[in-house]
Amino acid sequence: MLYLLDANVLMTAHNTYYPIARVPQFWEWIIDNAKHNHIKIPYEILKELEAGNKESELFKWVKKNKKNLLLDEDVDILFVNKVIEQGYAKDLTDDETHKLGMDPFLIAYALAARPDRCVVTLEASKPSAKRANRRIPDVCNQLNIRCIDTFAMLRALDFRAR
Repeated sequence: MLYLLDANVLMTAHNTYYPIARVPQFWEWIIDNAKHNHIKIPYEILKELEAGNKESELFKWVKKNKKNLLLDEDVDILFVNKVIEQGYAKDLTDDETHKLGMDPFLIAYALAARPDRCVVTLEASKPSAKRANRRIPDVCNQLNIRCIDTFAMLRALDFRAR
């Protein structure tokens, strides 16, 4: 199984429960799993992370480890369109499409090789949300893509601080 990380997984981990300087084991574990192709981050999601504060520890960590983290493949635009049309709506306005950000790309990478890929996000499901307000877990569920949160990934890959 390949776990594809949403940007919020790393941002929230660093900003709340696993700061890089305080829990380096978590960050080393992420890189080790990335080297072994268990965890990857699509290009579009890495760009979101790189758009942050260039002085932050997270930004520096991403830059340093980009080679290992990067999912080295191009997105299939047909899958991106399928995610948008079937997961959000066929007739999104330009403003709605902009609001989606890179989420359709993340989901499209998982759709391309389902069932061997899993999206990891901290977005909470909100089944009542419509159109561009839909959440990653709900779109994944609709497209039969496995989607879990950080802590389910930690259990699945057996994270243990040493």
